[in-house]
Amino acid sequence: MTRRGASAGTLLVLSLGVSVLGAWGPAPASSPADGTLAPEVTDGATASAGPVATPRPAPGHELYGFLPYWEMDATIADHLAKTPLTTLALFSVTDTAKGSLNTGQTGYKRITGDPGARIIREAHQRGVRVELVFTSFGEARNRALFANEARQDATIASLVALAGDLGLDGICVDIEGIDPLSVAEYGSFVRRLREAVVAADPGDRVTVATTAGGLGATMAAAAVVAGADRVFLMGYGYNVAGSSPGATSPLDRSDGDRDLAWSIGLYAAAGVPPERTLLGLPLYGMTWPVAGPAVGAPETGPGEAWILRRHLDVLADPTIVPLRDPQEMVEVYLFGSDGSTGPPSPGPTVSAGFPSPAATVLPGRSSASPTATPGDISWTAVYVDSPATLAPKMALANANGFAGVGFWAIGYERGLPGYTALMERFVAGGPLE
Repeated sequence: MTRRGASAGTLLVLSLGVSVLGAWGPAPASSPADGTLAPEVTDGATASAGPVATPRPAPGHELYGFLPYWEMDATIADHLAKTPLTTLALFSVTDTAKGSLNTGQTGYKRITGDPGARIIREAHQRGVRVELVFTSFGEARNRALFANEARQDATIASLVALAGDLGLDGICVDIEGIDPLSVAEYGSFVRRLREAVVAADPGDRVTVATTAGGLGATMAAAAVVAGADRVFLMGYGYNVAGSSPGATSPLDRSDGDRDLAWSIGLYAAAGVPPERTLLGLPLYGMTWPVAGPAVGAPETGPGEAWILRRHLDVLADPTIVPLRDPQEMVEVYLFGSDGSTGPPSPGPTVSAGFPSPAATVLPGRSSASPTATPGDISWTAVYVDSPATLAPKMALANANGFAGVGFWAIGYERGLPGYTALMERFVAGGPLE
């Protein structure tokens, strides 16, 4: 994991970001330590190198949701009808080497087929904007895309034509895995796309989804200069399969590593206007095999994604109470191979080299087999956001004057009404907790 201190790559993308911001103007201020605004970026840059501060705008209450094609099944339309989105982003389509859209891709088929037609029709009946998501992932793929302007223009024409055929309200660009030296070409692509989108329908928008680090902030800044209407800051993926266990979207980090405040500070330093920014948050968690039943126990193998709706048996069971990490602000479920859940009662060492977690015991349930010995039990930890842990993260969007929040991915929370209720409170501008 990269520490909070600046790497050469971070300094490079921040310097690139400053170079593309001249056409836009001053940036929002860095925050004081109380977190009411974006925090100061501790990357070694001097204050004089950054843009001039502007007042924080009043927060908006937009709710943006990505709907991946694998969630477009028989029950998704009914779920969407109860979800208070202001914009729905249909994920996704991509292009071929010639700039036409890949019609053999499952995402294309579902978006343009009967599932997509119903989703679009009913969203518009509710007054919800619908955007088409264009994805391009991987450095080799994007190197080829940004080296070929003719291909870019063909892709733009294909995207605008499909959005028009489907009666959509804009296009979202999600490009991940890009050489920092291609940011200028990325910005040019976004500019030409927006010109074509607005020429086809002046009311349509272009959104960009950008990652939470320095390169993402630089891409966001370039997209804003190019006229992007919204920037979706992907405030998740801080802890992944190959990292140590922790929150997918940490509010704060005891180890000083990257977190939401750090990313918000990067975007502020890059001059990304908060009134065009959406704070993206996760509706999924991560699970790892761990050395023992305690928050922060080290991993014993790689992690994997943990999708909420696939674990309703756990999340809807009132007898299974997670621990909460109040600093990263995440729920932690602990499962033993013997069927136990939650931390055990204080006792002997639970595994070789890992001490008893007596100091971390919080409300939970333990049903350890009386015949099992500590060394026989293997443990799994799940780090996942609940409505209660998402609420203070959504409050960051309000505190920083953002246009709203967004989620990856709508559909993952099906069957768990607490998430919908939280979204309703946010859109209404009411208290989140």
